[in-house]
Amino acid sequence: MDFDAVLYGIHAVDEALAAGEPLVEVHLADDRKRDPLVRRILERAKAANVAVRFQTREWFARLPYKAHQGAVAIAPPFEYASLHDVIAGHRSRRLLVVVLDHVTDPHNLGAIIRTAECAGADAVVIPDRRAAGVNATVRKTAAGATEHLPIVRVGNIAEAIRQLKKAGAWVAGADADDVALELTAADLSSDLVLVIGAEGEGLGQLVRRECDFLVKIPLLGKVASLNASVAAAILLYEAVRQGPTSQKAP
Repeated sequence: MDFDAVLYGIHAVDEALAAGEPLVEVHLADDRKRDPLVRRILERAKAANVAVRFQTREWFARLPYKAHQGAVAIAPPFEYASLHDVIAGHRSRRLLVVVLDHVTDPHNLGAIIRTAECAGADAVVIPDRRAAGVNATVRKTAAGATEHLPIVRVGNIAEAIRQLKKAGAWVAGADADDVALELTAADLSSDLVLVIGAEGEGLGQLVRRECDFLVKIPLLGKVASLNASVAAAILLYEAVRQGPTSQKAP
């Protein structure tokens, strides 16, 4: 079994079927046959002509996932989107993209993808090296959002940001630096790229230089920083709250 092409968790499998992902087969725990959600999975799998196999708990115990909830699907390798296509065909009234500068924790990546999809973002952009890619853990954490939100994987994050700037987007980097604007003072209402740095290291210098401005979230306690996925959520929903206006960012 190719564990990078696996979805696990009852909701992740259900969302994948609902989104029409071309799954190869679905494995369900035989002691969950009466579960209403399992019945819905069976109906969707039948409609999509996806094979379903009921397995014992011993079968699931051999898998490297603890939170499978008695549901695993075998999927084709994840298909990343094109940045060109995202720029050309964004679906919102304005372009809203999250760029991750070498986030390595798959749980953080999955959580950011989930929040970005819920906030109506057009895409999440990640690097193809020294960073988490879309694997089984990411799909589980994202709770189906990977089936709805374009995920773009690029060789050069700074170059991707430059392409987004050429498309008219302003670029805001999350940073606790003294020169960063306070969250409520920053204009996040235009076509926008939010850049989130790596866990512990923050933004790399090359990426930081590509940002039009930096923005920081007020920290009132003694801990020096927020989790990357939490920071992304706060910034995304502040951008949603501000909404598109004719005013440009600084």
